[in-house]
Amino acid sequence: MKLHLAHRSRRFFGSLLPVHVKAEDADWVAGLLSESELAAFYRMCVRDQVHSIGVARKVEANLGALDSSEPSDWILVAALMHDVGKSMVELGTYGRVMASLAGWAAGEEMAPAWAQKRGMTRKIGLYLQHPELGADILRMADSDPRVVAWAREHYYKPELCSLPDDVVRLLVAADNGTLKIPDAAQVD
Repeated sequence: MKLHLAHRSRRFFGSLLPVHVKAEDADWVAGLLSESELAAFYRMCVRDQVHSIGVARKVEANLGALDSSEPSDWILVAALMHDVGKSMVELGTYGRVMASLAGWAAGEEMAPAWAQKRGMTRKIGLYLQHPELGADILRMADSDPRVVAWAREHYYKPELCSLPDDVVRLLVAADNGTLKIPDAAQVD
């Protein structure tokens, strides 16, 4: 697991501020997700919902940069649902920091063993497995297989992902905070 210090620092300091989902964002999300996906989305903590909406909004604003002209709703759903597996583990901000550091220091291959333990060790193990947990949640929600794949693969090296390269680059950049929303003058 890469630590992505700049991204993690922004997420940590941002987590100290109060957040809420705006009504227009809630309506937009409801228009994109199936009923079962929406139920899973609302099981995520508000902070993860806001993060996922931000990722999806950046993706939406940059869809024109993709090589393909195929329908792109699944890409927006993938952006919204990539962290849904985190809803399976109740860890606060400091617990998530601990889990990220533990995964980085000991290696994520320890996660399955830790998940078999009790208490905080179990929570850390489960948290580190959130991509697989998210893929399971989305599979049960009958999500598009590409959405399921992105939930499972969003921490993979880009060359190991099963989705088109341009989509992977877009989703990764939106999630790690390096993708910006284009100026209104640049949007078609």
